[in-house]
Amino acid sequence: MDGLLLPEYPYARLNELKAEASLYKGGLVDLSIGTPCDSAPSFIGDHLAKLELIRGYPPSLGTAEFLNSARGWFARAFGVELGDNELAACVGTKEMVASLPHFLRLRNPEKDTVLFPGLSYPTYEMGAIFAGCRPVRVNATADHRMDFESISREDIERALLIWINSPGNPVGQLEKLDEAYEWASTNNVVVASDECYSPFTYSKSPASILQFGRTNALAVHSLSKRSNLAGARVGFYCGDSDLVSYLSLLRMHSGLMVAGPIQKAASLAYEDESHVNIQRDRYRDRLANLVESFGKLGCQANLPDGGLYVWAEIPSEFPNSWAFVARLAREFGVLVSPGDLYGPLGARYVRVAAVQPDEVIESISGRIESWA
Repeated sequence: MDGLLLPEYPYARLNELKAEASLYKGGLVDLSIGTPCDSAPSFIGDHLAKLELIRGYPPSLGTAEFLNSARGWFARAFGVELGDNELAACVGTKEMVASLPHFLRLRNPEKDTVLFPGLSYPTYEMGAIFAGCRPVRVNATADHRMDFESISREDIERALLIWINSPGNPVGQLEKLDEAYEWASTNNVVVASDECYSPFTYSKSPASILQFGRTNALAVHSLSKRSNLAGARVGFYCGDSDLVSYLSLLRMHSGLMVAGPIQKAASLAYEDESHVNIQRDRYRDRLANLVESFGKLGCQANLPDGGLYVWAEIPSEFPNSWAFVARLAREFGVLVSPGDLYGPLGARYVRVAAVQPDEVIESISGRIESWA
């Protein structure tokens, strides 16, 4: 019997170009991966080394302090009060994205299809594959939102789960979460809304799918981007009490738990909003700078409605996004992600992450001047 043949990790394909870009006289400017460059709040660090938080096993569900802080933040951010059985900790949202289809299929083995955005982070597809499911990309409308009308009746009947991502990665669109919830409810499909970029929503107030209902719905949140705590690996999922109870028990049996000191630090992060407001302004300014810089290269790009990425269409003279990425890396030391890493529809786009300090982002314009 043949086992699962794993594809190469998407971003590993950039390693050769990263090495070439590093030879540029000004050094590499890596805008390919959304790893925060800014400092985490200083008040958090003091709690990470407290030995009394390391000695015992932390609760898989989450400490009472962490859950209360996350619950309070969710209520302030979205106006939704979560009950005791409607919230649990997870080891970062990527882990949740990768494992959720497998866990849900244990609950409902008759369903075998995972629906997700046509342009999206690769882990949505890999999570489906890990679960032995059919990964099915949902077409997008002209404004990059999910086109629910395009989903076939067969895919609906076989659907175990549909993923929503708002603000979206890589495009930065804001989904119509009310329509997403209504579609999932009408078709009796579990809907999971990855809302890890919601603190960085620019064109309107942040939104959660739980503002429109909870039955068969989950919202997934993380501190990786919100508080620059990507290395802490901590987040939470919330929503339908039956789903949360089932998942939290299964995860408890699996030994999935967030480290005790990390839960303490996360509690503090959710109690403070001032550092998030500062970070939101930083990203908005950097994104505007990057849109201007890449416009000088002939790229078509607009400021996203949310998130921390510029989704830029490459100039017509390049055959595909990889050719453009290679030219940018070799001649200017700037590394971005080819759009096809996020799906076939991205073949003529690149994703540019606003994850370098302001002065580095500003220096890109100078590098590009000579080419332009």
